[in-house]
Amino acid sequence: MLESPIDEIKSRLDIVDVVKDYVKLEKAGINYRARCPFHTEKTPSFFVNPSRQIWHCFGSCGEGGDIFKFIMKIEGVEFGDALRILANKAGVKLRKEDPKLKSAKQRIYEICDWALKFFERQMDSVDGNKALKYLNNRGIDNSQIKKWRIGYAPNEWNALLSFLSTKGYLSNEIEAAGLAVKKEGTNRFYDRFRGRIMFPIFDFNSQPIGFGGRILEGDKEAKYLNTPNTALYDKSKVLYGLDKAKNRIREMDACILVEGYTDVIMSHFAGFENTVSSSGTALTTYQLSMIKRYTDNLITAFDMDDAGASATSRGIDLAQSMGFNIKVVIMSPGLDPADMARNKDDFAKAINNAVSVMDFYFQKAVENKDVSLSENKKKIAEYLLPKIAKISSNIEKDHWVQKLAQLLNVKEESVVSDMNKIKIDDFSPLEDNNIINVKKSRKHLIEDRFLMILASNPELIKEVKDRSIFSKDCLEVVEYLEGNNNIDEIKEKVDILSMRASMESFDPKAELFKCVNGLKIINFKNTLADISGKIKEAENKKDLGLVDSLMKEFALVYQQLNNIEKES
Repeated sequence: MLESPIDEIKSRLDIVDVVKDYVKLEKAGINYRARCPFHTEKTPSFFVNPSRQIWHCFGSCGEGGDIFKFIMKIEGVEFGDALRILANKAGVKLRKEDPKLKSAKQRIYEICDWALKFFERQMDSVDGNKALKYLNNRGIDNSQIKKWRIGYAPNEWNALLSFLSTKGYLSNEIEAAGLAVKKEGTNRFYDRFRGRIMFPIFDFNSQPIGFGGRILEGDKEAKYLNTPNTALYDKSKVLYGLDKAKNRIREMDACILVEGYTDVIMSHFAGFENTVSSSGTALTTYQLSMIKRYTDNLITAFDMDDAGASATSRGIDLAQSMGFNIKVVIMSPGLDPADMARNKDDFAKAINNAVSVMDFYFQKAVENKDVSLSENKKKIAEYLLPKIAKISSNIEKDHWVQKLAQLLNVKEESVVSDMNKIKIDDFSPLEDNNIINVKKSRKHLIEDRFLMILASNPELIKEVKDRSIFSKDCLEVVEYLEGNNNIDEIKEKVDILSMRASMESFDPKAELFKCVNGLKIINFKNTLADISGKIKEAENKKDLGLVDSLMKEFALVYQQLNNIEKES
C-alpha cells in the first residue's frame, strides 16, 4: 500500500527541525522548550517532544499538535497550504490537482513566483541594465543581485499582466496578489510596478509574497512603492531578510535592525548576516515578536537624520516594553547603513561600538544644547525622566538618576522628586502566563496528575482497584490506556500528559497512590458534607431515629477519612 503524502512528510521531517526554523529552542531533558510564539510570555511554557513528534504550550494559550498544526498556526494558513509548505521542506511530490481546487493563497504564491522570474529576466533588457548599473554604484554586485533575486519592472502599462495571462492567471487574481491595479470606473487593469527596481519580499520559507519597487528614473512618483496588503503579505507582519537571517540571529544571539532593503543587503555583504529590516514602516509588536523567537538582543542601526532618530526612539520604546536588551548604532551624519557597509571595517566598528539605549538617549538629550541654561536643563529632564522611570531594575534606575543629576548639576533628590510626578503608562504587551489561567477543582487537578503518571507508566493501571472515586472523563482515559477505546481526542490528551511527565522526576508508584488517596479524601469529605445536610434535614423534621442512624454513618465515614489522612 502506497504511503500517503502526510505519512511520508512525517517520516521525513523531524518536528524539532521544523519548529526551530521559527522558534529558538533549548534542550530541556528529553524535550525542547521556548517562549511560546503564539502568546507573549517572559518564561518558556512551549515544549516540543521529539519522541512523540508533538508540541504543546503549557501556558495561557494551551495550543498544541503535530507539525501540520504548527505550520497552520504559525503561518496562518489552511491545512492544504501547510501540506504544500511541508512537502517542499521534505522533498515530497504532491499529486497534481485541478487548478480550480487550489486555494486563493496558493494561486497568489504562484503568481508572485512567476512575477519574480519575470522581473529577474528583465534585468537583461536595456532599462534593466540601467537598474543593474544603479545597483552596482550602490555597492550591490551581481552576486548579491542573484542572491536577493533583485529584478526590474519594465516601464510599460501591462507587461507583467500580459506575461501572467499566458500562464493562465486572471486580471482579478493578479490584482489580489497586489501586482495589478484596476482602473477606476472600468474593467481594465494595469501593472502596479512600472520602471522600478524590484526587491522581492520572502516569507519564512523563502517564497515570494510581495515586492518593494524603487523608482529608477524621475521624481514625480513615490521613491518606493510596496505591494499592498494581500492574503499573503501584510507589511506590519513581515521583516525583509528574515528568511536569510534567522539562523544567524539564533547563532549570534543578536539581531541588527535597519530600515531599507539596500541596508539589509549591504549589511549581509559586509558580514552581518543577522540583519533584517522593517522596510521603512513603523516597527510593530508582531515584527518584534518574530525577532524574539530567536534572540532577546536587538541592535538598531537607523539613519541619524531627524526622521531616523524618531523611528529609532519609537522602535526602542516598543522593544523595551517587550523585554529586549537594546543597543543603538551611532551612524555617521548623512550616511545610512548601506553607505557605511561599503567599508566593511568602518561598519563593523560602528556595530561593535553600539551604545546602550540609555546612553543613546542621553546623547540625543544634550545634542546642540547648553546644559548650563536652566531652560535646557528642564527640556533635558522632561525628555529623559520618563525613559528612566520606565526602567524596571531599581539599581539601574538609580544609576541613571545619578548620571542625570551630575549632568544637570542638581541634587539627586530633585531628580527623584520630579521623576515620581511622572505617570508612566504600562503599555507592556508581555504577560507571565506560565500556567494556564483556568480555575480547576482540586479533584480535577489530582486526576490530571494521576493520569499523567499512568500515561507515562501504563503498567501501573493494574494497581488501581477501586475506580468509583474517578470522574467519567478520567475513566475514559484509563480505558484508553487499557486499550478499551481508541478516541483521537484522548490519544492527543495522553501525548500531552506524557510530555508533562517527561518534564518531572518522581517515584511513579508513590505518586500514584498519593493521588488515589487524595481522591478518596475528597470523596469522603463530599460524603460527610452530604450526610451533614441530611442530619440537619432530619433534625428539622424531628426524626430522631434517622438522626441517630445518620450520626453513626457520619462517624464511620469520618473514621475512614482519618485513616486515609494518616496514610497520606
